[in-house]
Amino acid sequence: MFTGIVEQTGIVKKVIEKGSNRSFWIKSKLAKALKPDQSVSHNGVCLTVEEIKGNSYRITAIDETLKKTNLGQWEEHTLVNLERCLQMNGRIDGHIVQGHVDTVATCTNIVQKEGSWELDFRIDPQFANLIIEKGSITLNGISLTIFNVGRDSFTVAIIPYTYEHTNIGMVTMGDQVNIEFDMIGKYVNRINQLR
Repeated sequence: MFTGIVEQTGIVKKVIEKGSNRSFWIKSKLAKALKPDQSVSHNGVCLTVEEIKGNSYRITAIDETLKKTNLGQWEEHTLVNLERCLQMNGRIDGHIVQGHVDTVATCTNIVQKEGSWELDFRIDPQFANLIIEKGSITLNGISLTIFNVGRDSFTVAIIPYTYEHTNIGMVTMGDQVNIEFDMIGKYVNRINQLR
């Protein structure tokens, strides 16, 4: 369980293909605080720490994860948003995030405002019922509020702190980001489908 508040970023140092899996060595200041078998959010994808060496650690994404996320596009030097799992003795500054990415969204426009940025995204229309005006969404592991909600589109506003401390500033038009829709919304949607 996560909150969508990015703690650190990491850099992909090595990519290893093995069968239908891809393993990644990630260099980060967080590495020394981790231990094998811990869950860490990587651009919003919950992955298990398998091995640690110095200031780097290894994770593996299986075929299912690669199909639903943008991890298949990661290569050496890719900047990754990182968040360790939630501790139940503190504040939840973002929203409840599982680290189970639902799909990807494509950036269609970026507008630089005076002191902030607005990014427009397009999603598959089948997910339209999971986005609401002023609702929560997770983009590459970042908890954000959406607005300008359309049938297959939405906008997010990025403050300078988020722009400087995550990889959202590296997103360009045409890039795909990992999306996790609000968990409560997904349960409500499922209940309505079963009626």
